[in-house]
Amino acid sequence: MQVFLKLILDCEPQAAWRAIQSPAVLREVMSPALGFQSLEEKGFPTRWPPGEHPVTMKALFLPIGEQIINIEYPERRHVGVQIMRDNGRGVSGATSVFRVWDHRIAIAADPAGTGKTLYRDRLKFDAGVLSAAAWPVLWSVWQYRGLRLQQEAPTWWSMIGELKAPAAGQS
Repeated sequence: MQVFLKLILDCEPQAAWRAIQSPAVLREVMSPALGFQSLEEKGFPTRWPPGEHPVTMKALFLPIGEQIINIEYPERRHVGVQIMRDNGRGVSGATSVFRVWDHRIAIAADPAGTGKTLYRDRLKFDAGVLSAAAWPVLWSVWQYRGLRLQQEAPTWWSMIGELKAPAAGQS
């Protein structure tokens, strides 16, 4: 089964790209509906590097299980489109019912030329006989996510993480 989002976010594409790579932004846009806590020794990284990231999850402050967030940055297939993929898996609790979890986010410039971001978000999942029951729950979570992304996007700017000290001799 699948859940989709397609939105225009009120920020530059590069700002949206940086934001979706941030565990802090994930936690912000999903709070308080879903909470994430890192199980990595050093906690959440500033930016999602490729690889596996174990987390515990809560729904409205109730524990729902452990999950592996498995981040990939597939090669670009289309000019100007950046993709982040999480093909993680549930480890325990409610998250472990999912046999397939393939979440892709694509960021591109708004084709209307507004300077804003075309945000596309697709989750393919399989929870066996529970898939039909899981779909409305995930659809609701994705709608919440979309609303929160639209609320937060105007606060993102493209220079996040890019501020550098002036070169020697410059001020």
